Amino acid sequence: MRIVEAGPAEAAVLSALYESAFAEAWAPEQLAQLLAGPGVLTLIALDEAGEPAGYALGRVAADEAELLSIGLLPGRRRRGGGRLLLDALVDRCASAGAKALFLEVATDNAAALALYRGAGFREAGIRKGYYKVGAAAVDAIVMKRDLLPAAAG
Repeated sequence: MRIVEAGPAEAAVLSALYESAFAEAWAPEQLAQLLAGPGVLTLIALDEAGEPAGYALGRVAADEAELLSIGLLPGRRRRGGGRLLLDALVDRCASAGAKALFLEVATDNAAALALYRGAGFREAGIRKGYYKVGAAAVDAIVMKRDLLPAAAG
């Protein structure tokens, strides 16, 4: 896979990726508005044929960053693409001056928890009832990774 930067012009592509990854919609107009905001970093993973296979979306504010969303097409999971996207976002956040990257992940999302722990994130807190799944509420684990300053060069 190859990682490329994206922006508001790719909102429809990101919307389709999100819907395929999570089986819920995120309107392209809403995404375009978010992507045009200050400090937003958007990456798309392209497969061997150059087709979009996944994305990572983050935001940097002052010296902190947040992973807003990351996803891969169902058929592209468990092949290293998530880690590739996450590592690329970590690098870009550090280059933008962030000293730490935060995220929330559902307590029942074992695959994502393994990905984040393997990438050096540690638990920093809990958000009770953060995710709504039908009528149920699922807690979120807040995770943090300290970032090294970008190398001068």
